[in-house]
Amino acid sequence: MSQVLIQAGSRFLNALGRHSDLIMHAYVNGSVDESNFSRKVLEQLTQIGILWRPDPQSSLRLKSAVRNLLESGLQDERNRNINANIGTALASLKTIAEHYKESLHYNRFNEAHAYMTDLTEHVYQLTESLANSVRVMFSRINNEFGYVSSVEAKIRENELAQGQVSELLNQLECFRFDELSEIAGSNRELRHLLVVALQQSFSKATQELSVAQARLLDLLGRFREFQGRTRLLKGFLLHMEHHPDFAPGNYPNLTQVPVLFNQSEAMLKPASIDVNQVSHEQELQQIVASLSSVYRRKPVVTETEKTSTIDVSEQQSVDLERDPLQEQVDAYFCEVIDNGQALSALDYFSQRELEFDPEVWIYQVIGGYQALDDEDKQFFAIDPVGHPDERFTGNFVIHDVTLGLR
Repeated sequence: MSQVLIQAGSRFLNALGRHSDLIMHAYVNGSVDESNFSRKVLEQLTQIGILWRPDPQSSLRLKSAVRNLLESGLQDERNRNINANIGTALASLKTIAEHYKESLHYNRFNEAHAYMTDLTEHVYQLTESLANSVRVMFSRINNEFGYVSSVEAKIRENELAQGQVSELLNQLECFRFDELSEIAGSNRELRHLLVVALQQSFSKATQELSVAQARLLDLLGRFREFQGRTRLLKGFLLHMEHHPDFAPGNYPNLTQVPVLFNQSEAMLKPASIDVNQVSHEQELQQIVASLSSVYRRKPVVTETEKTSTIDVSEQQSVDLERDPLQEQVDAYFCEVIDNGQALSALDYFSQRELEFDPEVWIYQVIGGYQALDDEDKQFFAIDPVGHPDERFTGNFVIHDVTLGLR
């Protein structure tokens, strides 16, 4: 059986090579000019399935399989065929996989090998079909539908491509990898085909189709803009044809000025600083810095001042006492580290019966966290506890903070 199939395939490929001029003529022109070729050759190509006649009155044309082969090999930009019949292909894969598992169960290894070969071909055919559909879509997008001349035709092609992308994305939802994984079971070859190969192709196709959909929408906006400008220009030319003596009037001298020309100059509204705009923070800092530098008073040095003598004798040592509030903040951080649990600042304040002002204490805790190095901050998580201001929107009133470990 395989030898007969090989011989038939060789005859088919030899016919493609011998009559390549005829086949390309039919591919470019859509049909075969039978007067330029031998009737015997045409009958031979019809018998082996390269040419066909749709009806007795029509001319010979290429079979769709041969045309698809040429479109894929030549990467023809006119190719608009996208195979979105994924559901049927997945059903065939599942059926062949069940046949393969059954053959293995009954130790029919030759039959199982044939099913595995068939399954491999179907899987890679499906992945190639997805890749070819994406390639065709991007080829048309990158060319901006250059195989059609008018803007209206480009818009129709764009809408067709958007429909094909949506249909293909809907078909991709037929993939159920949990079901495919259950069918594959513990068989390594089945898992590689049904899960790994298909999932890689699915992820790549989904990402690329999302990008294609966004670019199609962008192109559609540009085409509609061109269409609007073209219609405006055509309308003006048509008006000039019907009114050749038309000349624009002096609209500012009219008592009733058209709205199109009655445009007043822009007026500056009273300026006010919006301190809640984060994007203005850099400009506000520069303004404040320039103001402080302008109004900074420099000490006046007079020539009558006497030079003071420098005392180089040994000075007394000064002991710097650490702020008790800072010491309690450090102890609070150590308490959180030792216990490993989140602890509220006010809870710690009440447990230790500290004598500081609670608001100052919370400010010091927040300042102690902000003073840590970036590496040390990664070990802590501080969460403010409060409520939105009841009167001024956009303000959040903090009445406590909670410190914990990440």
